[in-house]
Amino acid sequence: MSMSAVRYHLLHDTIYRYTHPVSESRQMIRLSPRALEGQRCLSHRLLINPEPSRAEDWIDSFGNRVRTIDLESSHEHLLIRAESWVELTPPENIAFDESPPWEQVRDTLAYRAGRPLTPEILEASPFCFESPNIRLKREFAAYALEIFTPGRPLLAGVKHLMARIFSEFTFDPEATDVATPVTEVFAKRRGVCQDLSHVMISCLRSIGLASRYVSGYLLTLPPPGKPRLIGADATHAWVSVFCPGIGWFDFDPTNNTTPQLEHITVGWGRDFADVSPVRGVILGAGSHTLDISVTVVPEAEFSLIYENGTSFDRALHRHLSE
Repeated sequence: MSMSAVRYHLLHDTIYRYTHPVSESRQMIRLSPRALEGQRCLSHRLLINPEPSRAEDWIDSFGNRVRTIDLESSHEHLLIRAESWVELTPPENIAFDESPPWEQVRDTLAYRAGRPLTPEILEASPFCFESPNIRLKREFAAYALEIFTPGRPLLAGVKHLMARIFSEFTFDPEATDVATPVTEVFAKRRGVCQDLSHVMISCLRSIGLASRYVSGYLLTLPPPGKPRLIGADATHAWVSVFCPGIGWFDFDPTNNTTPQLEHITVGWGRDFADVSPVRGVILGAGSHTLDISVTVVPEAEFSLIYENGTSFDRALHRHLSE
């Protein structure tokens, strides 16, 4: 392992409890960390209870790993446990002020009849348009254009937009739910990481730029003097912006930071709907409760947090530490 690399253990539990038995369930699970430049998924396992009747692994159109499961016998709960080891290395430093002017990027991404598109532009194109949770609106464009003045370097402008959203929006878990429209979030200036990411993406796409929604985990720090607790973390969302000839760059408007060694990427899509960790349908009456528990632990703290180990045995941890 490189001296500059860090390793994390990830534990993500999703538990559905049903008031009446469910006769059949089909779920799509996106909980496997991606293999990227600067991120290696060293190991990954899914534990599902009850045992599915069928399971299939595949890759979606955005390159995310997906497992589809079918449960065809009566059940009153569903437990999905994802457990992974991930290694991160620091990203290359880029001078944002030296990135191309944002109008040049906009014009490169714009469609023109008869103009052939390079593979990288074709890959970025789906992230320029509206999607289920993203809107292209004049108010979003006006908000962004107060920052994206003529000739401003693309990445410098994106960083400033991120800082403005962080400053002017309030993180408020009670203000929204998964169905709250992005236009309402923009008007209220309140929401969670999913909402702030949707707002930032809507602003960027409204001025012709390509931006995608990134889903994953964020290492959080316990209060001073307090131990790290199992289940105290959460899934996280941030934004990635395309710069032709250079690539994609991540920005976290919830924390006003460019991800370094604390953000772990699971997947990306046009918006949250493309990368929901667990999504599916059930046949059965009644209601349900949902409990989600996420724990992100640096390798050095693994033995302190899991004194009796986890479903990954100690031998695997020793192997990863070598």
